[in-house]
Amino acid sequence: MGKMAQGAEAVIYRKDSTIIKERVKKNYRISQIDDALRKFRTRREAKFIEKLPVSGPELLSVDDKKMIIEMEFIDGPKVKDILEKNIGLCKEIGKKVAVLHNNNMIHGDLTTSNMILNKKDKKIYFIDFGLSFFSHKVEDKAVDLHLLKQALESKHYRVFEKAFKLILEGYKMESDNYKEIFERFEKVEERGRNKAK
Repeated sequence: MGKMAQGAEAVIYRKDSTIIKERVKKNYRISQIDDALRKFRTRREAKFIEKLPVSGPELLSVDDKKMIIEMEFIDGPKVKDILEKNIGLCKEIGKKVAVLHNNNMIHGDLTTSNMILNKKDKKIYFIDFGLSFFSHKVEDKAVDLHLLKQALESKHYRVFEKAFKLILEGYKMESDNYKEIFERFEKVEERGRNKAK
């Protein structure tokens, strides 16, 4: 079993055609609080993966005593490494984000590092649901889009304007409620601009 990545919350291992995500203990937290928090987040992430209405890894097992989620390994390049030569992918990204939001699912960490172009079916798969949650609030959906825009501007500044425009086009095609979400998105953007002043 090989270690693939280490984040603030978890360690990711690859074992053959599966991914093991283990939520690590935080020694600075009181043990009971840490255990309860890790258990809650492990369960919530597993539930989110199980209910995914878009392409993502298949949930294989969850163990909330060992704080481990086992899921399918998605083979393919991360979108962050190929986006600038494949800008058309942005429309598909927008559609998928809209489908998530239609189902009151907030990714919470929409970056091109958390998207993989599957070698087999050439579809974009979303990964890493450690910050994901369920919400029907327009504000949460608008903030999800705002964070995606910020991630694009930071990582793909050369093509960011065109990329985000295509994402919004795709989003509009699939969203049940794009007008209200886009209006709130503008307010979220405005708040961000005011903070930066």
